[in-house]
Amino acid sequence: MRNRRESMVIGASSGSTTLISSETTITGDLTFIGQVDIEGTVIGSVQSTSGDAVLRVVAGGRVAGEIKVPHATVNGKVEGDVHSSERLVLSEQAVIDGDVYYNVIEMAAGAKVNGGLRHSSNVADDLAAKREAKAAEVTPSS
Repeated sequence: MRNRRESMVIGASSGSTTLISSETTITGDLTFIGQVDIEGTVIGSVQSTSGDAVLRVVAGGRVAGEIKVPHATVNGKVEGDVHSSERLVLSEQAVIDGDVYYNVIEMAAGAKVNGGLRHSSNVADDLAAKREAKAAEVTPSS
């Protein structure tokens, strides 16, 4: 996978865990089912549409890209937006440089989010408000 952006699909049966170890760097998009524990680095988006999929970015782990998963626990660093459709846990060492979209969130003291926190039911409302504000800027006032 040198000098190219690749997509990788990781499949795990229910109850199985895939580990990206601390000395591993994956460059490319990662799509998975089951559970993925990231101790190393993923440069690319990480996503799963499986309703029971779990992503864990452990202390020392890093994702440089967007995350879209049902369940996630972050105790490492994420450089990109995080979308969690079910439950998101931000542990003490979590650092997120991006916006966080969540349904249910648990945030420990010490966790840092350098971006906005948006409840999933408010996402559509936020987009509509941004469109209206942009339209008002374009329309000349009387």
